[in-house]
Amino acid sequence: MNRAGWLVATLTGTVGFLLGLVALRTDPAPRAIASARMTAAQPLMPVVETGRATGTAVAVDFAAVAARVNAAVVNVDAAVRGAAGARGVQAWRRDLSDDGAAPREGKGSGFIIDATGYILTNFHVVDGADRLTVTLGDGRAFRAEIAGIDPALDVALLKIAGSGALPVAVMGDSQQLRAGQWVCAIGNPLGYVHSVTVGVVSFLGRKLFDQTLDAYIQTDAAISLGNSGGPLIDAEGRVIGMTTAVSSQAANIGFAIPINQVLAILPQLRERGRVSRGFLGVGLTPITAPIERALGLSVGRGALVQDVTADSAAERAGLRPYDIITGVDDLDVHSDDDVIRYVTARAPGTITHLRIQRGSERHALQVKLTERPIPASAAGRLRSTDARQAAAREQGPLGLTVRELDASSALRRAIPETVQGVVVVGVDAAGPARLARLRPGQVVLEVNRLPTLTVAAFQAAVARVKPGETAAMRIYDPITDQRILVAIVSDGGT
Repeated sequence: MNRAGWLVATLTGTVGFLLGLVALRTDPAPRAIASARMTAAQPLMPVVETGRATGTAVAVDFAAVAARVNAAVVNVDAAVRGAAGARGVQAWRRDLSDDGAAPREGKGSGFIIDATGYILTNFHVVDGADRLTVTLGDGRAFRAEIAGIDPALDVALLKIAGSGALPVAVMGDSQQLRAGQWVCAIGNPLGYVHSVTVGVVSFLGRKLFDQTLDAYIQTDAAISLGNSGGPLIDAEGRVIGMTTAVSSQAANIGFAIPINQVLAILPQLRERGRVSRGFLGVGLTPITAPIERALGLSVGRGALVQDVTADSAAERAGLRPYDIITGVDDLDVHSDDDVIRYVTARAPGTITHLRIQRGSERHALQVKLTERPIPASAAGRLRSTDARQAAAREQGPLGLTVRELDASSALRRAIPETVQGVVVVGVDAAGPARLARLRPGQVVLEVNRLPTLTVAAFQAAVARVKPGETAAMRIYDPITDQRILVAIVSDGGT
């Protein structure tokens, strides 16, 4: 290839890379980034890492790290009834059935942060799900409820009950990360549970979707579909991020939410189920040397106002385009990130004092922060999901409704007189019974060898099955005229 051809090929590849980021998030964003959608190439395994204090070589044993953390990493299964899927679930596996109500499923990862059953994952993993199932490292499965969400940061807090004391992932400090530091990701990419991949921190503070909140950790540790919501771990086994997105057309480019950002909102998620952030209503940009020269700015640091939202706190306070925010309360502002971090950490309604530079003049403004808007679509989907989950709970931990088999019902369904049990009259389209392929019209004869001649006997037998355990149900199927055994994992009725 001649020199000109080589240059064209190089430029074409570069443009293709820049256009190749694909969104995994549910927020409106460039199509370039996608939540763990494509597989990135796995980097070489690390040999040593330089010690911070002494500069000596320290062995990095990710086998030991994975062994410590694996038990706290979970699989999150999101099932949606019928053909209408959740926006956040990226891939579906159709149940083998001709039934149009068959559930569709998407899988993600998560990690346990509290021994009582609190689990962190991505919001896009659970968005719009009718049924959430968390599978632990020991194979037990539990129905999970959404305890809180933050669509803006793409974080969800789940809760499972009846599991006993659980192993907990140790939290680290993402503020101490450095580019080039070794990290590993643990999750369930493409359904391969508890996969471990290793790489380094490639960049800190990457902005992808929301310029006002994003501060992603970029890593070359391989991330794929199913990794979303899993932990990014440092060489000492501490969680320093939540894997969230990956480039679809460029190998070795994945992204994780810094754990410090997640931990900062955790109290609100637990107490209120949502996050309230202070909001100014301005578009800010850092002051660069070219902008400073072009605008003839009198200061070389601060946050430059490029837009003011109509009827916002900033407009009411008198902020204008080209103002430079140099201080917020007692904080000296060096960049737009300083303002964003400070304001979003404050509660709505807080009175905040701004120091600004307007041309050659200095001004002091007082502003009452409002609440950062939450996308109406996200709030509506959460309310809808809550209602559907509540309806599903009425069908019990196995996700089915039964009634006693009387003579007329047996005759109508062509069930022999020798068959004694309770007939299935309703199946939750995204519940355990539906996933085990039970259907209305079948007769439950026994649950774990206990006869179920009445509804009361059936309920008593089911009540003896602990959350996460499997019930062996003996069924009569009038279509095939056969008695079969079916295994169903109990949700525990949470």
